[in-house]
Amino acid sequence: MEHTTILLIELGAVILGLGLVGRFAGRLGMSPIPLYLLGGLAFGHGGLLPLSTSEGFIEVGAEIGVILLLLMLGLEYSASELVTNLRTQYPSGLVDLLLNATPGALAGWALGWEPVGVIALAGVTWISSSGVIAKVLTELGRLGNRETPVVLGVLVMEDLAMAVYLPLLTALLAGVSLAGAGLTLTIALGTAGLVLFLALRHGRLISRAVSSDNPEALLLVVLGLTLLVAGIAQRLQVSAAVGAFLVGIAISGEVAHSARALLTPLRDLFAAVFFVFFGLSTVPANIPPVLLPALLLAAVSLATKIATGWYAARRAGIGARGRARAGGALVARGEFSIVIAGLAAGAQPGLAPLATAYVLLLVIAGPLAARWTEPVARRLRGGGPPGAPPAPTPPAPMPPASTPPSADRTGRLP
Repeated sequence: MEHTTILLIELGAVILGLGLVGRFAGRLGMSPIPLYLLGGLAFGHGGLLPLSTSEGFIEVGAEIGVILLLLMLGLEYSASELVTNLRTQYPSGLVDLLLNATPGALAGWALGWEPVGVIALAGVTWISSSGVIAKVLTELGRLGNRETPVVLGVLVMEDLAMAVYLPLLTALLAGVSLAGAGLTLTIALGTAGLVLFLALRHGRLISRAVSSDNPEALLLVVLGLTLLVAGIAQRLQVSAAVGAFLVGIAISGEVAHSARALLTPLRDLFAAVFFVFFGLSTVPANIPPVLLPALLLAAVSLATKIATGWYAARRAGIGARGRARAGGALVARGEFSIVIAGLAAGAQPGLAPLATAYVLLLVIAGPLAARWTEPVARRLRGGGPPGAPPAPTPPAPMPPASTPPSADRTGRLP
């Protein structure tokens, strides 16, 4: 009874604290992710007041948070939208991979890490934060800008790449051989291809099987199916997150829309728990020694993300100002960088504190870069002082077929 009492008190305090922190971040107009991480650092191992009783429960909640993040990501897109983006956006996706995974890989190699740590840090520096980016685009009033579909296209390619990257990383963490990792990757690719094929040919049947007019029944069926598939995927060393992502892709239409509305509050709750748990598992004393490498890595990858956006926007025929805005919008790192670091933290000492410091830097620098990249670029090109208002951008035409019509990665975009 005493254990249960302490557990309830700690959980209540954690959830209440998350709510207050979220409100505070909203008033400041910033992402709550850095505050969640700092809260976890404050109450984790070596923090001010360690939460020992509820740590096991929070760990399970963190796993559910990762699964829900990937499920909601899959629900945003139909199979046809993903296939179309893969055909048209792959050059930008390859440039994104080369420019942004390379700094992390080189940093891991320079630090003398094991190959799995090098691959994990490459993923941390590669993947942008879709949640922060969507929030920034909304607040800056850029949803109708011509470069916004380009930004979304790069993010979609990163989502698709996660279906390949996560199984490979999971297999390496399990200690399998190179041949075993190749087999795992083949299984993951085959499974993803099969799901896409079934979703394209029989998506209505799958959605009809899941559909229900009763919101409670729909919530239970979708959530239960997702957890079941995620568990089976993890058993096969394909990654629970990828299993959840594939479930989301398989569901489409009105069923996907209804499921998003029901699952969004759960996703937000458990995602916040995940960030807190990552902070709890990181010793604050380990962060100061990695601040300089994190700062250097953040500076380099900030520049490479701007270059990625510039290239993708130029390829779409957008002018210099739109290219600068696209590059600045892609800078922020957040949820998926932490997901990758969380998977590999136990296998590579030093990864968790470095990833924490890196994400804290770029989740704060991201909105600033989105706001100031264009004025600075205009200043460098002799177009006026940084504080001058930008020239009005004509509204974007209807997105081409290569852009997801929903493009609703956080429920904000029409």
